[in-house]
Amino acid sequence: MAPSSRTKVSFFYDNTNPSLSNRTRLKKFIESIFRREGVKLQSLNYIFCTDQRLLEINRSFLNHDYYTDIITFDLSERETGIVGEIYISIDRIRENRIQHQTTFKDEIHRVIFHGALHLCGFQDKSAKSRAVMTSKENEYLRKYKK
Repeated sequence: MAPSSRTKVSFFYDNTNPSLSNRTRLKKFIESIFRREGVKLQSLNYIFCTDQRLLEINRSFLNHDYYTDIITFDLSERETGIVGEIYISIDRIRENRIQHQTTFKDEIHRVIFHGALHLCGFQDKSAKSRAVMTSKENEYLRKYKK
């Protein structure tokens, strides 16, 4: 039986449109991050939303009262692979783009890869782990842009 060509990655839009080009290629690339990092992926949903929506999620689920660009939930229950949801604020991406002096396209891809890397086990709470995470983000951004 041939392997399924169905992607394990889905994109949803909550009152926003990030204007992602070539979504099929991006979804396949995200799947390749998991393969390269040796992590089995079962399914992953990206939900693109507004600052207000992500703030509500941050308050409700994490008891944090501040804006953020991304929240990653690992919903996995078994050893069958990662099941995750990643919420991304398009408003924060636009702000970050200015702060980091980059393009919207590069910034949104960086944050998309950042969430996948969290589900692969990478952290960013300490200076050392942030440096590793940033290095991985840059590596995958370079590979994706080729």
